[in-house]
Amino acid sequence: MQLLQSALCSWLISSVALADQSALYDEYGVVGFENFGFEGYFRHVAQLDTSSDCQCELASMNDRTLFSGPNSPLDDEVSVHFRGPLSLKSFGYYVADSFTTGESSSAEWTRLAYYSGADAIAENVTFLTPNGDNSQCLGNAITYAGSNGTAAASSSTILEENNQLESDDEFSIFSNITCGESGFDNDCGVYRDGIPAYHGFYGETKMFLFEFTMPSATGKNSTSIEYYDMPAIWLLNAHIPRTAQYPSNTNCSCWSSGCGEFDIFEVMNGTESDHLYTTIHDFQGTGDIGTGIQAQGWILRDTDSVMSGGVVFDSDGTVSVFLSNSTSFNATISGSSVNAWISGASSDEGDYDRVLSTVTNTGYDVTTTTGSSTGSSSATSTSKSGAAAGPTADFKLDMRVVYVVLGITSLMFFV
Repeated sequence: MQLLQSALCSWLISSVALADQSALYDEYGVVGFENFGFEGYFRHVAQLDTSSDCQCELASMNDRTLFSGPNSPLDDEVSVHFRGPLSLKSFGYYVADSFTTGESSSAEWTRLAYYSGADAIAENVTFLTPNGDNSQCLGNAITYAGSNGTAAASSSTILEENNQLESDDEFSIFSNITCGESGFDNDCGVYRDGIPAYHGFYGETKMFLFEFTMPSATGKNSTSIEYYDMPAIWLLNAHIPRTAQYPSNTNCSCWSSGCGEFDIFEVMNGTESDHLYTTIHDFQGTGDIGTGIQAQGWILRDTDSVMSGGVVFDSDGTVSVFLSNSTSFNATISGSSVNAWISGASSDEGDYDRVLSTVTNTGYDVTTTTGSSTGSSSATSTSKSGAAAGPTADFKLDMRVVYVVLGITSLMFFV
């Protein structure tokens, strides 16, 4: 009996170790990818359906959208999304003619959109929130956000300085350039009736900077909260929220066909609430867009202080996610300054780079050359056209094993 109890205890310890394997993953100052961008395709929404039948249709293969080059498909227009607990202090969107990570002679960056809560400045930004009309098929529509970021408003409103998203709350930022009429061949494609439709932020070589806080959740958790204490900042192909970010039919959005999502700073599950992960959701070297392609390391979430940093998509397909107290939001920023932010963050905590596979998938011919990575491996991220959430499948399985073993062990001690 003692031998059996000892064996069961050993199994329990091993199971707990597996469930808590995330503790072995390393913290980095910079997390990113190399060789980002591939030759591929996705399919835009051809028809939306708000009825309970939910018969949305994607474009045919003959009308698929082909893409190629560095940072594709996210060289397309993107929207910027935020989930609480989070307070946004400043935001900046920049482009450059040419920028290479690590080369101080790279061109300067020009700011094309800017928000400062302290100065009540909003340039080329529109704040939207998923608090519009609800559809069983498409979920909540986007609408203008009120000053607190979550209430619906009748017109574009600047986000107030002391904004504070709680768990599950979201808002997004688009440009202030309005879309033309909804239509498959029009500038913004097909989009949902009645929404304020705006263009996203374009560019192969682009940078997004943020000043923000991610305080610990203060309210009680409940079954009605899906993302408790799991803040995130992420990018979506701008077509996605204009159609449906969380539809019941995947054909109601281009997301499942690979139009692109990039999770910049994301808490993926409650067991790692202070770890911010970075994940790509497309088909560059994976057939599982839900799990995505992860940078295998995390950046520390400081729940007590203001954080500054962002993501840089350089001209060669190198993507760098970083936090730096030196981050500024000037109208122009030199290439050497941006490189100094990245190298400074790297020297403080090291950097993790994942080299992505070289892929050609135009819908008929598929070739893949496997990439590589340096550093430790990260937890698994899952997504449904928003930032990922919930414990990983492996973690859930491990915890089921733990619960079973606990039960068996308890019974054995009573025998």
